Amino acid sequence: MKRFVLVIIAAGTAALPIGVGLTGAYATPSAARSTTVKTAHSGIGRIVVGSTGRTVYLFEADRRGRSACSGACAAVWPPLLTTGRPHAANGARASLLGVTRRADGRRQVTYAKHPLYYYAGDTRPGQTNGQGLNQFGAKWYVLSARGRKIDDD
Repeated sequence: MKRFVLVIIAAGTAALPIGVGLTGAYATPSAARSTTVKTAHSGIGRIVVGSTGRTVYLFEADRRGRSACSGACAAVWPPLLTTGRPHAANGARASLLGVTRRADGRRQVTYAKHPLYYYAGDTRPGQTNGQGLNQFGAKWYVLSARGRKIDDD
């Protein structure tokens, strides 16, 4: 009987996006009161990261500073949320920071008018596993300190 239960659990988690476990850690991102955006060195150059050093991405389907990623998309690509004003540090430009309202009313941090997202497949600082992926109808890219996509295709 235990063997059967373990198979069901394993099969159920295999369908989840990378980084999403039984607890749904990435499914419902929480908003920080004060979010910091900074830059860090990576294998593809100097990139924009969140306060914990995890890479943030832009989504090419976003238009006019509005997020086009919700539901299943936001489970794999959790938005960088805030309840306060975002702050720039360590090479990020304060003049490029902003906030946009998501369809659900939450506030998402923007950089150079690009709504910012984490990727569930990046489990630690410095990883850029989402770079260039084509998911949920468009491509995802890491941002440079200038707020431009880094296109290493």
